[in-house]
Amino acid sequence: MQVSALGLGCMSMSSGYGPAADKGEMIRLIRGAYDRGINHFDTAEAYGPFANEELVGEALQPIREKVVIATKFGFDIDLQSGKRGPGTNSRPEHVKAVADASLRRLRTHHIDLFYQHRVDPDVAIEDVAGAVKELIAEGKVKHFGLSEAGVQTIRRAHAVQPVTAVQSEYSLFWRGPELELLPTLEELGIGFVPFSPLGAGFLTGTINETTKFDPTDFRNLVPRFSPEARKANMVLVDLIKAVAERKGVTPAQVALAWLLAQKPWIAPIPGTTKLHRVEENLGAVKLKLAENDLKQIGETAARLKFEGARLPEAALKMTGR
Repeated sequence: MQVSALGLGCMSMSSGYGPAADKGEMIRLIRGAYDRGINHFDTAEAYGPFANEELVGEALQPIREKVVIATKFGFDIDLQSGKRGPGTNSRPEHVKAVADASLRRLRTHHIDLFYQHRVDPDVAIEDVAGAVKELIAEGKVKHFGLSEAGVQTIRRAHAVQPVTAVQSEYSLFWRGPELELLPTLEELGIGFVPFSPLGAGFLTGTINETTKFDPTDFRNLVPRFSPEARKANMVLVDLIKAVAERKGVTPAQVALAWLLAQKPWIAPIPGTTKLHRVEENLGAVKLKLAENDLKQIGETAARLKFEGARLPEAALKMTGR
């Protein structure tokens, strides 16, 4: 599957980072991103729930055949009411029902990339992969993906239905995938889609220890975003800012360019609700950091000890299975 170097994560338009943005503005933003070269749009039934898929479907309907739409299944969400249960649900019959519901909301006949949002400890991954394999055979899904899965789960799933992409958090602020995940993906020929490639906004240089988030912003619950942790972790932002000033670019562009330089099969999906940020992020595609820049950034960042976990404890328990 071919996608643009940068995709667009659409979650923040509907949930996660405060109140939902204006729908009309977000439709214009999504279409504007396409006009500027982005063809990979990431959503999920859980974003809202349902509202984000409906938004993305409406925005992309006029150009549907020219874009790649990725969405996700796997949480215990009632398909009628949208009420969310406490855990996961990847039972094959539920996966298939979610696919049909997502197709309607996305106004399309097929889902380009269908991720399991989180590994379900109660359903064998072989059964999940088998369900998606059947959806692919029916033409409802084109490609299978996994989100925040561990390497053994990836291998087991891949043996049943080839996995096209794995999505997980990855940035200079969280480099956990480098240890096991990236080598496994390279071995198996699976693409990698980093979410939060700008550290949920931290690496842009626009957040410090005094920043106040909306009460509904998930970062209020993240240990790494406590005021104390933000103050301690600013040393990474200072490093990125220094490189950006030397290059005459922005910190976000340096952070994304570093990520893009790691592997040719990495396709980050930074999210935003502002078109000028889309344009800024796209500037990273043309920014080629020299080997000494990449080495300096990577090695210096690797020596830093960051304060705070990347997710709340309950959310961390759902990753890396």
